[in-house]
Amino acid sequence: MRGHHYLAFDLGAESGRAMLGTLDDGKLAVTEAHRFPNIPALLPDGLHWDALRLWSEILYAITQVVRKQGRALTGIGVDTWGVDYALLDRHGALIGNPYHYRDARTDGMIAEACRRMPRQEIFEWTGVQFLQLNTLFQLLAAVTRKSPELEHAAQLVLMPDLF
Repeated sequence: MRGHHYLAFDLGAESGRAMLGTLDDGKLAVTEAHRFPNIPALLPDGLHWDALRLWSEILYAITQVVRKQGRALTGIGVDTWGVDYALLDRHGALIGNPYHYRDARTDGMIAEACRRMPRQEIFEWTGVQFLQLNTLFQLLAAVTRKSPELEHAAQLVLMPDLF
């Protein structure tokens, strides 16, 4: 396997980066291709991902690697916090800007969930820690707030899948 190039995006808590991995003769070399801020956007309804700007940064990094460095990519991967999600309509269009895991809308949602279902049963179904930022509690916040986005959503995707 000679000269296979992979571009990995890590969208961390406050910064993002694109790392180019080159696999040549069974050896992996990794270099940073692009670094950019990943700062959530504070809007009147809460804290959100700046999804459109991040998408622009991802496209910029791909362009830098492919056009400017002349690399053909074998694969691309994206890693983010595993709890945030985006809602898509039946045409695959993004419905609103996804909420950020640090948003306060999940305050009190663990207690609300446990009011609706015993804590042990929640754990048996999910197997995850009881952290208010988890997807379950984010979705419960949307349900309790009667989020209009839920009515129009046909699909839920986690943030790496959105990008």
